[in-house]
Amino acid sequence: MSVIYVLLIISIIIAVAFFIAFIIAVRKGQFDDSYTHSVRMLFEDELIKEKSKKSIPTKKD
Repeated sequence: MSVIYVLLIISIIIAVAFFIAFIIAVRKGQFDDSYTHSVRMLFEDELIKEKSKKSIPTKKD
């Protein structure tokens, strides 16, 4: 029975440590903009392709 108490105390200490790490990360701005960076790599190539299509003149006879 005493093992359960020890494990409970250890798990509470670990949970508090993760909660404190989460609060510190939020205060430092870790989670401010998590969407733009993941989507930027998907759309950046399309912008470059559109610019290159506009810069190449096509001949229409």
